[in-house]
Amino acid sequence: MSLLNLSSSAQTDTVSINTLIAKTNKVLNDYPTEKIYLHFDKPYYAVADTVWFKAYVTENQNFLSGLSKIIYVDVINQKDSLIQTLKLPITGGVANGNFPLDQVNYKQGNYHIRAYTMWMLNFEDPGFFNKTFYVGEAIDKEVKTHITYKNTSTDKLEKIDARIQFKDANNKPYANRNVNWQVVTSFTVIAKGRGTTDANGYLTIAMSANQKAEYQLKKGELITSLNTTEKDVVNNTFQLENAIVNKDFQLFPEGGNLVAGITNKVAFKAVKSDGLGINSKGTVTDQDGKQVAAFTAQHLGMGSFNLLAESGKTYKANVTYADGTIQSYNLPAVNESGITISIDNSNAENIAVKILSNDRFFEQNQGKKFYLVAQSKGVICYGAQTALSTKEYSTSILKSKFPMGIAQFTLFSDHGNPLSERLAFVQNKNTLNIALSTAAPSYGVKKKVKVNIAAKKDGAPVEGSFSVAVVDESKVPSSEDGASTILTGLLLSSDVKGYIEKPNYYFNASDAKKNADLDVLLLTQGYRSFKYTDILTGKLPKISFLPEQGIEISGVLRMNNGIPVRKGQLLLTIPDKRLNLEGTTDPVGNFKFQNLVFNDSSKVTITAKYNVNYKAMAISLNGSPVPGLTRNFSAAEEVLNIDSALTTYLDNSKKQYAYLHTLKDVTIKGSVTPKVSHKDYPALSGLSQMADHEITGDRLQGCALLINCLQGMLAGVTYQDNNFYVSRDYNAGKRIPMGIFINGMNVDVNQINTLNPNEIESIEVFLRDELGLVNRANNVNGVIVINQKKAPKGTKISKAQLMDMLPKTYEITFSPQGYNKERQFYSPRYDVPASMNRNDLRTTIYWDPKIVTDATGASSFEFYNADGRGQYKVIIEGIDANGNLGRSILRYTVK
Repeated sequence: MSLLNLSSSAQTDTVSINTLIAKTNKVLNDYPTEKIYLHFDKPYYAVADTVWFKAYVTENQNFLSGLSKIIYVDVINQKDSLIQTLKLPITGGVANGNFPLDQVNYKQGNYHIRAYTMWMLNFEDPGFFNKTFYVGEAIDKEVKTHITYKNTSTDKLEKIDARIQFKDANNKPYANRNVNWQVVTSFTVIAKGRGTTDANGYLTIAMSANQKAEYQLKKGELITSLNTTEKDVVNNTFQLENAIVNKDFQLFPEGGNLVAGITNKVAFKAVKSDGLGINSKGTVTDQDGKQVAAFTAQHLGMGSFNLLAESGKTYKANVTYADGTIQSYNLPAVNESGITISIDNSNAENIAVKILSNDRFFEQNQGKKFYLVAQSKGVICYGAQTALSTKEYSTSILKSKFPMGIAQFTLFSDHGNPLSERLAFVQNKNTLNIALSTAAPSYGVKKKVKVNIAAKKDGAPVEGSFSVAVVDESKVPSSEDGASTILTGLLLSSDVKGYIEKPNYYFNASDAKKNADLDVLLLTQGYRSFKYTDILTGKLPKISFLPEQGIEISGVLRMNNGIPVRKGQLLLTIPDKRLNLEGTTDPVGNFKFQNLVFNDSSKVTITAKYNVNYKAMAISLNGSPVPGLTRNFSAAEEVLNIDSALTTYLDNSKKQYAYLHTLKDVTIKGSVTPKVSHKDYPALSGLSQMADHEITGDRLQGCALLINCLQGMLAGVTYQDNNFYVSRDYNAGKRIPMGIFINGMNVDVNQINTLNPNEIESIEVFLRDELGLVNRANNVNGVIVINQKKAPKGTKISKAQLMDMLPKTYEITFSPQGYNKERQFYSPRYDVPASMNRNDLRTTIYWDPKIVTDATGASSFEFYNADGRGQYKVIIEGIDANGNLGRSILRYTVK
């Protein structure tokens, strides 16, 4: 939140409220903010599942966006590496996608999904969609683990104790098994050891590192290697990031500043380094140690207290955390002169706003004009002007003036400087209502179910776009409070900075307590929006990327000497789409093919061969911008013990994917290419068949000077006065040097340093020459044979064939990222007896991202149940033509 004090006024001219509102509205209109929400069929998955989702892309007032026509969805693993990017066409503000969790790219672990449009990249702090999900593995699972950490670090030593239980696929402990372990940080092993599991499969590992190295262990991962059998070893990896958890306490005065002489509301947030809140309570004392306030957290470590701040005093909060630790934190400095907004949002119909100024500010500014402006969803919803005639000014604003969501209230001076700011959540009573109904409360296994939908707003039917998922809740249990929904995504997460813990708690059957908790959350989170100061000074967002309207391929055509080709002819072909497009370059050689439609696997060729002198031309393509990868924004939702968290789900997966068993690796030895040795050279044929010692080339990797490495490597050999000698003869006084042979040639010892160690196949050492043929012929005693690798033999080709093989600069064939293919969710039919025998273990029973309601607000869908008995959960989410959001859940029983 950007707050300026009056003293730092950059403008001397006053502005009218009409100018302020007109300028702001123009910027909000000209630079609409896109937001994205992805609805997934499930909160978590297993390897071999398919992830299904629907993307909703909105702009101002939450209308479905008409701006961008392409959305990018990145899947990123726990090490912040990009696994894949999906590119999907947006039609009418929505897109559907899916990706299989194949066994090659996906392993058990935490992943996060990020979604954005190119238009979003123009803005300083874009509201990318972010979601963490975790994937378990059941196919060929040999070891299940559960780990707990205990931090026993001191100031000088970083120490973590990990207690791990190892079990087999049938939950039987691996008792009395050897385990080797190591901690790896930045590809370096910083701690290692070994141990044996106890009778219940438990092993305690004590890791330590020097504290000087700034939390070395915390940045690493623990890798264990368990002997499941005498021959087989299974590795498991554990992140140590949250093994040492620190705590922080942040304080946020309402309106932005602590002002002397008035009662300030101060919000606080106690948070652990893993991103989750921690319960806290405490007192506030002044510099003399006198208690002036007490506080207790009301929800997830957040709460507030009132403080009558006095001029010239300093304050500190003395916090006691839930784990018993105590810490003190300074409150922000008290402003001698100031004005602030205070809001009471507890009334269902109105927002009560107070503007409070202290004595000094009132004396300096009495009679001056002040403006109160509120904006929400890219629109100014309220504007008022008042003259400062009393120290306290109150007003009441109807909530019906605002759309549902976060409203940003800002108080301005008559110079247009923001003085104070406050966020409030406007909870409209008349939300989009989506009623789901079935003919019966319970159904049999594999029986057909029809669900009717009735969508209404203020009692009137609405047309809208919806997505629906049906899951077997006994196999896919999940916390409703922790869910990310269309409401949490588009009304909360996309508008505020920072991570929000358990976002759906605030929307799931909201009441006065939850509304008060949401109010405290907004007091502690910054708003993601334009800065008014930038708008009034005319500093506008720099637009580098226009909203994409389709796939575009662009580049430059130049002569080989770099001069651009003006009016050059180009032909683009996409064979699998039977598409040919002609293009012409502009005066500086640029070309652009727009609004293309092709799939991700398509090959595209662009050629300039229809120009005169085309062989002297070169095509270069423009790259497309990609946002950098950053640490997972919602890392607090990552799960350490996936095996334990997904027990029910993975037990079902194991049966569901039993047919996907993979064979263990079998090493097949083919015919061995004969190695180069002394036998290949006639001059050395007198030597014994077997060398006394042999050094393979791979031991010489990383050798800078070969002669230095050999001095300590050759057994039975002494290096003295730049010569090698057979040690036993040298010690007996016989000082005849050994012969050095490179590829069968007798060379001077200094030639060794001209060799590249990476090109050496082997070094053979002969301490005696039985027949004496080599020794006598070369006047040496003992032989060192250095064999270089043989260069692979090739076949001769003509110059014309070579030219054909070289890439043509005037033609380019490539596979640009096209749209990912749309697949249909498979929903089996059980209306024929033949299919009834199949074992149906699905967890997602039905998924449909394309449900629309007509003018009567009605629609319906039908599907068949699987074999799972218990409670099934139907979740529908969506948006109507006026940007109203809705979500509804229906449960029924399968017997």
